[in-house]
Amino acid sequence: ISTKQQVCPVNSDGGCISEHPECTGAYAQFAGAPLKLRKISNPWRSPSGTLPALRTNQKETLSRPSDIIIHLRKQKYNADYDLSAKEGADSLAFISLMEERLKPALIYAFWVEPKNYVDLTRRWYADHMPFPLNFFLPGRMQGAQLEKLRLLRGDESLEAGEEVEKELYRDATECMNLLSQRLGSHKFFFGDSPSSLDAYVFGHLAPILKSKLPNGKLQQHLKSLDNLTNFCTNILLLYFPRDGRESSSQKTPAPPESGDFDHVPNKRRKQLMSVLVALGAMLSYALLTGMVSIQHVHQEALEEPPDLQGIGSPEEEEGD
Repeated sequence: ISTKQQVCPVNSDGGCISEHPECTGAYAQFAGAPLKLRKISNPWRSPSGTLPALRTNQKETLSRPSDIIIHLRKQKYNADYDLSAKEGADSLAFISLMEERLKPALIYAFWVEPKNYVDLTRRWYADHMPFPLNFFLPGRMQGAQLEKLRLLRGDESLEAGEEVEKELYRDATECMNLLSQRLGSHKFFFGDSPSSLDAYVFGHLAPILKSKLPNGKLQQHLKSLDNLTNFCTNILLLYFPRDGRESSSQKTPAPPESGDFDHVPNKRRKQLMSVLVALGAMLSYALLTGMVSIQHVHQEALEEPPDLQGIGSPEEEEGD
Protein backbone atom coordinates (compact mmCIF):
# COMPACT_ATOMS: atom_id res chain seq x y z
CA ILE A 1 0.00 0.00 0.00
CA SER A 2 1.32 3.40 -0.98
CA THR A 3 0.26 6.23 1.27
CA LYS A 4 1.45 9.69 2.18
CA GLN A 5 3.63 10.26 5.21
CA GLN A 6 1.76 13.24 6.49
CA VAL A 7 0.64 15.24 9.45
CA CYS A 8 -1.83 17.31 7.48
CA PRO A 9 -4.79 14.99 7.29
CA VAL A 10 -7.05 15.76 4.40
CA ASN A 11 -6.45 14.07 1.06
CA SER A 12 -8.15 14.83 -2.25
CA ASP A 13 -9.79 11.45 -2.76
CA GLY A 14 -13.18 10.31 -1.53
CA GLY A 15 -14.09 7.18 0.33
CA CYS A 16 -16.41 5.45 2.77
CA ILE A 17 -14.01 4.79 5.60
CA SER A 18 -12.24 8.15 5.21
CA GLU A 19 -10.26 10.30 2.83
CA HIS A 20 -7.34 10.10 5.20
CA PRO A 21 -4.52 7.63 4.70
CA GLU A 22 -4.43 7.46 8.51
CA CYS A 23 -7.91 5.88 8.52
CA THR A 24 -7.02 3.25 5.92
CA GLY A 25 -3.71 2.49 7.58
CA ALA A 26 -5.31 2.26 11.03
CA TYR A 27 -8.01 -0.13 9.78
CA ALA A 28 -5.38 -2.36 8.16
CA GLN A 29 -3.40 -2.38 11.41
CA PHE A 30 -6.49 -3.19 13.49
CA ALA A 31 -7.47 -6.03 11.13
CA GLY A 32 -3.94 -7.48 11.12
CA ALA A 33 -3.55 -7.22 7.34
CA PRO A 34 0.03 -8.06 6.24
CA LEU A 35 0.65 -4.97 4.14
CA LYS A 36 3.99 -3.72 2.91
CA LEU A 37 3.86 0.01 3.49
CA ARG A 38 5.70 2.35 1.16
CA LYS A 39 5.64 6.01 2.11
CA ILE A 40 5.99 8.45 -0.79
CA SER A 41 5.47 12.18 -1.26
CA ASN A 42 4.77 12.13 -5.01
CA PRO A 43 1.24 10.94 -5.87
CA TRP A 44 2.27 10.46 -9.52
CA ARG A 45 4.60 7.68 -8.39
CA SER A 46 1.75 5.62 -6.98
CA PRO A 47 0.26 2.88 -9.22
CA SER A 48 -2.96 4.88 -9.68
CA GLY A 49 -1.57 8.42 -9.63
CA THR A 50 -3.39 9.18 -6.36
CA LEU A 51 -2.92 8.41 -2.66
CA PRO A 52 -3.57 6.13 -0.90
CA ALA A 53 -3.21 3.22 -3.32
CA LEU A 54 -3.14 -0.55 -2.80
CA ARG A 55 -1.47 -3.00 -5.20
CA THR A 56 -2.97 -6.44 -4.62
CA ASN A 57 -1.38 -9.84 -5.24
CA GLN A 58 -3.53 -10.04 -8.36
CA LYS A 59 -1.79 -6.89 -9.71
CA GLU A 60 -4.97 -4.87 -9.19
CA THR A 61 -4.68 -1.28 -8.04
CA LEU A 62 -7.23 0.19 -5.62
CA SER A 63 -7.32 3.90 -4.77
CA ARG A 64 -10.61 4.60 -3.02
CA PRO A 65 -10.30 3.91 0.70
CA SER A 66 -13.72 2.23 0.65
CA ASP A 67 -12.52 -0.19 -2.06
CA ILE A 68 -9.37 -0.93 -0.05
CA ILE A 69 -11.46 -1.75 3.04
CA ILE A 70 -13.79 -3.98 1.02
CA HIS A 71 -10.82 -5.83 -0.47
CA LEU A 72 -9.30 -6.38 2.99
CA ARG A 73 -12.59 -7.75 4.27
CA LYS A 74 -12.83 -10.15 1.33
CA GLN A 75 -9.39 -11.41 2.33
CA LYS A 76 -10.75 -12.13 5.84
CA TYR A 77 -9.11 -9.07 7.43
CA ASN A 78 -12.14 -7.59 9.13
CA ALA A 79 -11.79 -5.36 12.17
CA ASP A 80 -15.57 -5.59 12.78
CA TYR A 81 -15.73 -9.38 12.84
CA ASP A 82 -16.54 -9.60 16.56
CA LEU A 83 -19.13 -6.80 16.65
CA SER A 84 -22.71 -7.60 17.51
CA ALA A 85 -25.60 -6.39 15.35
CA LYS A 86 -26.27 -3.54 17.78
CA GLU A 87 -22.62 -2.51 17.86
CA GLY A 88 -22.51 -2.58 14.08
CA ALA A 89 -25.57 -0.31 13.93
CA ASP A 90 -24.04 2.05 16.50
CA SER A 91 -20.83 2.16 14.47
CA LEU A 92 -22.70 3.15 11.30
CA ALA A 93 -24.66 5.79 13.22
CA PHE A 94 -21.54 7.45 14.62
CA ILE A 95 -19.77 7.32 11.24
CA SER A 96 -22.78 9.06 9.66
CA LEU A 97 -22.71 11.64 12.44
CA MET A 98 -19.04 12.37 11.78
CA GLU A 99 -19.66 12.61 8.03
CA GLU A 100 -22.34 15.21 8.65
CA ARG A 101 -20.84 17.28 11.48
CA LEU A 102 -17.12 16.65 11.85
CA LYS A 103 -15.83 16.21 8.31
CA PRO A 104 -17.05 19.64 7.01
CA ALA A 105 -15.31 21.36 9.93
CA LEU A 106 -12.07 19.48 9.21
CA ILE A 107 -12.15 20.46 5.55
CA TYR A 108 -12.75 24.06 6.52
CA ALA A 109 -10.04 24.08 9.20
CA PHE A 110 -7.29 22.69 6.98
CA TRP A 111 -8.23 23.88 3.48
CA VAL A 112 -10.52 26.92 3.64
CA GLU A 113 -9.58 28.89 6.76
CA PRO A 114 -7.04 31.31 5.23
CA LYS A 115 -4.36 31.36 7.93
CA ASN A 116 -4.40 27.60 8.47
CA TYR A 117 -4.20 26.90 4.76
CA VAL A 118 -1.40 29.36 4.01
CA ASP A 119 0.73 28.77 7.10
CA LEU A 120 0.22 25.02 7.51
CA THR A 121 -1.52 23.01 4.79
CA ARG A 122 -0.14 24.61 1.64
CA ARG A 123 3.32 25.00 3.14
CA TRP A 124 3.37 21.38 4.30
CA TYR A 125 2.39 19.96 0.92
CA ALA A 126 4.74 22.32 -0.93
CA ASP A 127 7.65 21.26 1.29
CA HIS A 128 6.98 17.54 0.86
CA MET A 129 6.05 17.39 -2.82
CA PRO A 130 8.72 17.31 -5.53
CA PHE A 131 9.21 20.12 -8.05
CA PRO A 132 7.15 21.15 -10.01
CA LEU A 133 4.13 19.45 -8.35
CA ASN A 134 4.56 21.61 -5.25
CA PHE A 135 3.65 24.71 -7.29
CA PHE A 136 0.19 23.69 -8.51
CA LEU A 137 -1.05 20.54 -6.75
CA PRO A 138 -1.82 22.19 -3.36
CA GLY A 139 -3.98 24.80 -5.08
CA ARG A 140 -5.83 22.13 -7.06
CA MET A 141 -6.40 20.11 -3.91
CA GLN A 142 -7.73 23.18 -2.12
CA GLY A 143 -10.21 23.83 -4.94
CA ALA A 144 -11.41 20.21 -4.82
CA GLN A 145 -11.86 20.37 -1.04
CA LEU A 146 -13.79 23.64 -1.25
CA GLU A 147 -16.15 22.10 -3.82
CA LYS A 148 -16.61 19.07 -1.57
CA LEU A 149 -17.44 21.31 1.37
CA ARG A 150 -19.98 23.20 -0.71
CA LEU A 151 -21.64 19.92 -1.68
CA LEU A 152 -21.69 18.72 1.93
CA ARG A 153 -23.27 21.97 3.11
CA GLY A 154 -25.54 22.47 0.08
CA ASP A 155 -24.19 25.97 -0.54
CA GLU A 156 -22.58 26.64 -3.92
CA SER A 157 -21.31 30.07 -2.85
CA LEU A 158 -19.76 29.05 0.49
CA GLU A 159 -16.57 30.94 1.32
CA ALA A 160 -14.42 31.51 4.38
CA GLY A 161 -16.08 33.73 6.98
CA GLU A 162 -16.80 34.09 10.69
CA GLU A 163 -20.42 32.94 10.46
CA VAL A 164 -19.55 29.83 8.43
CA GLU A 165 -16.66 28.99 10.75
CA LYS A 166 -18.81 29.44 13.85
CA GLU A 167 -21.52 27.14 12.51
CA LEU A 168 -19.11 24.42 11.34
CA TYR A 169 -17.08 24.44 14.55
CA ARG A 170 -20.21 24.31 16.68
CA ASP A 171 -21.36 21.14 14.89
CA ALA A 172 -17.87 19.63 15.18
CA THR A 173 -17.56 20.29 18.93
CA GLU A 174 -21.00 18.75 19.52
CA CYS A 175 -19.89 15.67 17.58
CA MET A 176 -16.69 15.42 19.64
CA ASN A 177 -18.72 15.66 22.84
CA LEU A 178 -20.97 12.79 21.74
CA LEU A 179 -17.94 10.67 20.82
CA SER A 180 -16.38 11.42 24.19
CA GLN A 181 -19.57 10.37 26.00
CA ARG A 182 -19.78 7.13 23.98
CA LEU A 183 -16.12 6.24 24.59
CA GLY A 184 -16.29 6.94 28.32
CA SER A 185 -13.44 5.32 30.20
CA HIS A 186 -13.00 2.48 27.69
CA LYS A 187 -9.85 1.92 25.72
CA PHE A 188 -11.77 1.48 22.45
CA PHE A 189 -15.38 2.11 21.48
CA PHE A 190 -16.44 -1.56 21.57
CA GLY A 191 -14.35 -3.31 24.16
CA ASP A 192 -10.69 -4.25 24.17
CA SER A 193 -10.22 -4.53 20.39
CA PRO A 194 -10.37 -1.65 17.91
CA SER A 195 -12.94 -1.62 15.11
CA SER A 196 -13.63 0.39 11.99
CA LEU A 197 -15.24 3.10 14.15
CA ASP A 198 -12.00 3.42 16.11
CA ALA A 199 -10.10 3.73 12.82
CA TYR A 200 -12.53 6.33 11.57
CA VAL A 201 -12.42 8.41 14.77
CA PHE A 202 -8.64 8.15 14.97
CA GLY A 203 -8.19 9.16 11.32
CA HIS A 204 -10.17 12.35 11.89
CA LEU A 205 -9.07 13.36 15.37
CA ALA A 206 -5.36 12.45 15.38
CA PRO A 207 -4.46 15.01 12.68
CA ILE A 208 -6.22 17.73 14.70
CA LEU A 209 -4.26 16.68 17.75
CA LYS A 210 -0.90 16.47 15.95
CA SER A 211 -1.04 19.50 13.65
CA LYS A 212 0.17 22.94 14.70
CA LEU A 213 -2.83 24.91 13.52
CA PRO A 214 -2.54 28.73 13.72
CA ASN A 215 -6.31 28.82 14.23
CA GLY A 216 -6.57 25.94 16.69
CA LYS A 217 -10.13 26.20 17.99
CA LEU A 218 -10.93 22.57 17.20
CA GLN A 219 -7.63 21.45 18.66
CA GLN A 220 -8.27 23.31 21.91
CA HIS A 221 -11.67 21.66 22.31
CA LEU A 222 -10.26 18.21 21.53
CA LYS A 223 -7.53 18.63 24.14
CA SER A 224 -10.19 19.48 26.72
CA LEU A 225 -11.67 15.99 26.19
CA ASP A 226 -9.10 13.85 27.98
CA ASN A 227 -10.47 10.46 26.97
CA LEU A 228 -10.43 11.27 23.25
CA THR A 229 -6.93 12.73 23.54
CA ASN A 230 -5.72 9.59 25.35
CA PHE A 231 -7.53 7.45 22.78
CA CYS A 232 -5.54 8.99 19.90
CA THR A 233 -2.27 8.91 21.85
CA ASN A 234 -2.68 5.24 22.80
CA ILE A 235 -3.37 4.19 19.21
CA LEU A 236 -0.28 6.07 18.05
CA LEU A 237 1.86 4.31 20.65
CA LEU A 238 0.36 0.85 20.10
CA TYR A 239 0.00 0.73 16.31
CA PHE A 240 2.22 3.55 15.05
CA PRO A 241 5.03 3.67 17.62
CA ARG A 242 7.45 5.59 15.42
CA ASP A 243 4.89 8.35 14.72
CA GLY A 244 3.86 8.35 18.38
CA ARG A 245 7.41 8.91 19.57
CA GLU A 246 7.96 11.69 17.05
CA SER A 247 4.80 13.51 18.12
CA SER A 248 5.38 13.11 21.87
CA SER A 249 9.05 14.11 21.99
CA GLN A 250 10.90 16.57 19.79
CA LYS A 251 14.22 14.83 19.29
CA THR A 252 16.83 15.16 16.61
CA PRO A 253 15.02 14.51 13.32
CA ALA A 254 15.77 11.22 11.65
CA PRO A 255 17.51 11.29 8.28
CA PRO A 256 15.16 11.34 5.31
CA GLU A 257 14.23 7.99 3.82
CA SER A 258 15.75 7.24 0.47
CA GLY A 259 12.37 6.40 -0.97
CA ASP A 260 10.68 9.58 0.19
CA PHE A 261 13.02 12.54 -0.09
CA ASP A 262 16.30 13.47 -1.65
CA HIS A 263 19.49 12.83 0.29
CA VAL A 264 20.49 15.98 2.12
CA PRO A 265 23.91 16.50 0.42
CA ASN A 266 22.36 16.29 -3.05
CA LYS A 267 19.16 18.17 -2.35
CA ARG A 268 20.34 21.69 -3.22
CA ARG A 269 22.16 20.47 -6.32
CA LYS A 270 19.03 18.72 -7.56
CA GLN A 271 16.92 21.78 -6.84
CA LEU A 272 19.35 23.97 -8.78
CA MET A 273 19.34 21.55 -11.70
CA SER A 274 15.54 21.53 -11.69
CA VAL A 275 15.44 25.33 -11.83
CA LEU A 276 17.97 25.43 -14.69
CA VAL A 277 16.05 22.82 -16.66
CA ALA A 278 12.80 24.73 -16.14
CA LEU A 279 14.38 28.01 -17.27
CA GLY A 280 15.84 26.31 -20.33
CA ALA A 281 12.48 24.84 -21.23
CA MET A 282 10.77 28.22 -20.85
CA LEU A 283 13.37 29.95 -23.04
CA SER A 284 13.13 27.25 -25.70
CA TYR A 285 9.35 27.58 -25.75
CA ALA A 286 9.59 31.36 -26.07
CA LEU A 287 12.01 31.06 -28.99
CA LEU A 288 9.93 28.45 -30.82
CA THR A 289 6.69 30.41 -30.48
CA GLY A 290 8.27 33.71 -31.54
CA MET A 291 7.70 35.40 -28.20
CA VAL A 292 11.41 36.13 -28.12
CA SER A 293 13.59 36.60 -31.20
CA ILE A 294 17.31 37.12 -31.73
CA GLN A 295 18.29 39.72 -34.34
CA HIS A 296 21.76 39.98 -35.94
CA VAL A 297 23.12 43.54 -36.23
CA HIS A 298 25.74 44.28 -38.93
CA GLN A 299 29.08 45.65 -37.79
CA GLU A 300 28.86 48.64 -40.13
CA ALA A 301 25.77 49.89 -38.35
CA LEU A 302 27.63 49.87 -35.08
CA GLU A 303 30.53 52.02 -36.29
CA GLU A 304 28.51 55.24 -36.45
CA PRO A 305 25.09 55.42 -34.76
CA PRO A 306 22.42 56.64 -37.23
CA ASP A 307 21.00 59.24 -34.88
CA LEU A 308 24.42 60.97 -34.71
CA GLN A 309 24.89 61.36 -38.47
CA GLY A 310 22.77 64.50 -38.71
CA ILE A 311 24.61 66.34 -35.94
CA GLY A 312 27.24 68.78 -37.22
CA SER A 313 30.65 69.50 -35.78
CA PRO A 314 31.19 72.42 -33.35
CA GLU A 315 32.89 74.45 -36.07
CA GLU A 316 29.83 74.11 -38.34
CA GLU A 317 27.54 75.16 -35.51
CA GLU A 318 29.65 78.26 -34.85
CA GLY A 319 29.58 79.12 -38.54
CA ASP A 320 25.81 78.84 -38.65
